[in-house]
Amino acid sequence: MSRAVCPGSFDPVTNGHLDIVSRAANLFDEVVVCVMINRNKAGMFTVDERLEMLTEVMRPYPNVGVASFHGLTVDFCRQNDITAIVKGLRAVSDFDYELQMAQMNHSLAGIETLFMNTNPLWSFLSSSLVKEVARWGGNVDHLIPVAVQKRLADRLATAD
Repeated sequence: MSRAVCPGSFDPVTNGHLDIVSRAANLFDEVVVCVMINRNKAGMFTVDERLEMLTEVMRPYPNVGVASFHGLTVDFCRQNDITAIVKGLRAVSDFDYELQMAQMNHSLAGIETLFMNTNPLWSFLSSSLVKEVARWGGNVDHLIPVAVQKRLADRLATAD
């Protein structure tokens, strides 16, 4: 059985994330979307909230699971018998960083990384940008799944 992980912060999950995960789900028997926990980075949503949102938006994909992990992605892969990491690339600047990470992961654990170019519809999209635009009152509903829209609006309403 082929298994892959799509790691990230998913704070919050965007349509760009869904594009990559759905395409990975067509290539692998099983895909795990893993919220990587960075205790040095304060998120808008807690890890549990991100897991809830991901679980909801991944329902249409029966071969996609959701998890969280604190540590190296390769350690998560080893512990879960995963042989590939799937990463979305939006621009050349993503490639520069992700190539180094892929080479490090391969040298540490022999884990392969598959780079998937982002659909041009979402090539500008990031969770950080979504949060920034939403904080300033911009409409981001077309950039995030419906299940995330209300949570984001509610979070911003209570942030004041």
